[in-house]
Amino acid sequence: QVQLVESGGGLVQAGGSLRLSCAASGRTISSYAMGWFRQAPGKEREFVARISTSGGSTRYADSVKGRFTISRDNAKNTVYLQMNNLKPEDTAVYYCVVPRSGNYYVGTSSSFYDYWGQGTQVTVSS
Repeated sequence: QVQLVESGGGLVQAGGSLRLSCAASGRTISSYAMGWFRQAPGKEREFVARISTSGGSTRYADSVKGRFTISRDNAKNTVYLQMNNLKPEDTAVYYCVVPRSGNYYVGTSSSFYDYWGQGTQVTVSS
């Protein structure tokens, strides 16, 4: 079992930045790909980004490409999501996730991700 705890969410004006953190416990995450999803009110969960075990490969949703950066520190068992140039449409609860079998090469459907944190709220005002 892997426990995931997100932090760093909050209220920010459009154009601002936030850095989300995801602290993992229960297992070392160095052998797992990691990722982030988000869910806005009334919408389905949406893939945001994922990162390979070493951090050498990343993938982003088109909606955040060029603005968000996912990274990891395996020594700290922590994954990060740096969010720049935030827009009101980025408002959502953000979830840290572990894909099935820790595999980087899974799809972007939420059904491919087995472990989820409790989420952290990000609100972007216009």
